[in-house]
Amino acid sequence: MVFRSGKLIRAFAWLLAAALLPAQAAAQAYQCRIPQGRITLPEIEPDGPVRQTRVTGYTLALSWSPEFCRLREDAPRHARQCSGRDGRFGFIVHGLWPEGPRGQWPQWCGTRGEPSAREVAASLCMQPDTRLIARQWAKHGSCMTSNADTYLRVTRILWNSLRWPDFDRISRDRDLTAGTIRTRLSDANPGLPASAIGLDVNERGWLEELRICYGADFMPVSCDSRRFGPDDIDEVRIWRGM
Repeated sequence: MVFRSGKLIRAFAWLLAAALLPAQAAAQAYQCRIPQGRITLPEIEPDGPVRQTRVTGYTLALSWSPEFCRLREDAPRHARQCSGRDGRFGFIVHGLWPEGPRGQWPQWCGTRGEPSAREVAASLCMQPDTRLIARQWAKHGSCMTSNADTYLRVTRILWNSLRWPDFDRISRDRDLTAGTIRTRLSDANPGLPASAIGLDVNERGWLEELRICYGADFMPVSCDSRRFGPDDIDEVRIWRGM
């Protein structure tokens, strides 16, 4: 199921008003500098089979940069996100992923062009890696819409609609649990139930990603067990990058 660009954008009309509300912290990029000069995207080769299925919902995956960058500060491949030269990032968009029935998800549906330099530049503070942008469009966005710019605009609308509590402060909570993280983010976002907030933690219990679950109409829905992650009572740690 591939949406026409206009239909997909209209589905987000209810989010536009929310995106314009005053925010506690509207963006998780503590500092961000857009690179000057020509922006190009690398070519992306599929690393799995084509899977075209009906879209039943969506996941907005949000990576916690301090944890991702913990051992990557000096890696040239991740210099923009992790070196500190182009900014300091908190949560960034890993990707917007269409979900399919019975645990299947669409992927590699075939691209017919790439995002424009203007749309890529507008996205580099929420998704600070051109390879990541190119890959998410090719693998996931191509199964949502035939227009790459629409995919990025839709992702930004979802991203800009979120309001963020102070995760630096949350990370200092004693006996921090998955339920506390869900509750703090839900309280900052009326209409986003805690059950729609999934967590991905590594084997040592450090937070790696948040996953916001949406239905086919882009309204928040309870995450299934695959996306929900640890139980509310499970302890979670958040690396601050300091």
